[in-house]
Amino acid sequence: MLKIDSHTHILPETLPRWTNKFGYGDFIHLEHHRPGFARMMRGNRFFREIGENCWNPQLRIEEYARFGTQVQVVCTIPVMFAYWARPQDGLDIARFLNDHIAGLIQAYPKNYLGLGTIPMQDTELAIGELERCRQLGLCGIQIGSNVNDLNLNEERFFPIFEACQRLNLAVLIHPWEMMGEKSMQRYWLPWLVGMPAETSRAACSLIFGGVFERLPQLRVNFAHAGGSFLTSIGRIQHGFDCRPDLVAIDNAVPPRDYLGRFWVDSVTHDPLLLEYVLKVQGSQRITLGSDYPFPLGDLEIGAFIEKMDLDTNVKEDIFHRATLGWLDIRKERFD
Repeated sequence: MLKIDSHTHILPETLPRWTNKFGYGDFIHLEHHRPGFARMMRGNRFFREIGENCWNPQLRIEEYARFGTQVQVVCTIPVMFAYWARPQDGLDIARFLNDHIAGLIQAYPKNYLGLGTIPMQDTELAIGELERCRQLGLCGIQIGSNVNDLNLNEERFFPIFEACQRLNLAVLIHPWEMMGEKSMQRYWLPWLVGMPAETSRAACSLIFGGVFERLPQLRVNFAHAGGSFLTSIGRIQHGFDCRPDLVAIDNAVPPRDYLGRFWVDSVTHDPLLLEYVLKVQGSQRITLGSDYPFPLGDLEIGAFIEKMDLDTNVKEDIFHRATLGWLDIRKERFD
C-alpha cells in the first residue's frame, strides 16, 4: 500500500549566516559540531540539536523504508519562517529554502513532494513567491498559525489565500510562536499545551473570519490532527450558538458545518483519539503525518494505525488518498 507522509521537515545541510549578511536579528544558522549532527543556532544562542536525517535525503528514504513509507511531503522548520524580518530579507530566506526543496523533488521525484515558505509579513512579496513556488513545481506552502501575533483572518492575508486558491496550491498550517510561551517555559508546556491551542486559534480564525466561506476551493491542512480544535468543537459550537453577537459577527455559518471541509494529519499518538477524529472528519480528510524527524512526532510513521481494526479503504484514505486529494496530485506519479 502506498504511504505518503504529509507532514515532515527538512533543511539544507548548510545555511547562510543571514545575521551577518543582513546586519541584524537572530537568524538561524547551523554549526556542524560532530559527525552526523548540527546545532541550530539562533544568532549566538543554541536552539536545538538536529541529526543528519534533517538534511540527508538518502538517509531519510532509508529510514522511511523501515516503516513501509515511500513518499515524504517536505517543508521547512517553522523557526525558519522569519516573519519578523524585514520583508525583502524574509523573501531572500524563503527563496533560498524553496530552491533547496525544489531541487530535492527534482532529484527524487518518486520520494519527495514539496511545500514552500513565503514572507507572510508582506502581501505583495508573499504572492510573488507563491507564483514562483508554482513554477518550481511545489504543491503548496506551509505557514504559521499566526503572523507576528496577527490572526490569519486579518484582511491583509486574504489576498494570499486567494492566490493559493487561484494557483491551486495547498496550505499546511503549522503552530509556531505559541501563545503564552513566555509564561509557561517549564515542563515543555509550549509544545504540549501551546501548540495544540495555536492550531485551534488558526482554525477558528479562518472559520469565524469567513475565509473558508469566501474561498470554498482553498485546500487547508491543520498539523497535529488539528491541535485542540476538533476535541473542543462542542465548546466552540456552543459559543457560536449562545453568543453570536461576539462569535458570528463576520460569518453566520456554524463552525460544525466546516468539519470535513479541511484536512488534518494523523499525528494523534493515540488510537482512541484517531477514532474520534475519523468520526468528525471522515477518512478522506485525514492525511498520514509524522512531524519527522523530531522526537515529538510519530517517528514510526503510522505504525499504530496499521495495528488498528480499520477497514482497508479507510487505511488507504489515510495512507495516501487524502494527501493526494489535499495536494491535487495523481497516484500514478509514484508508479
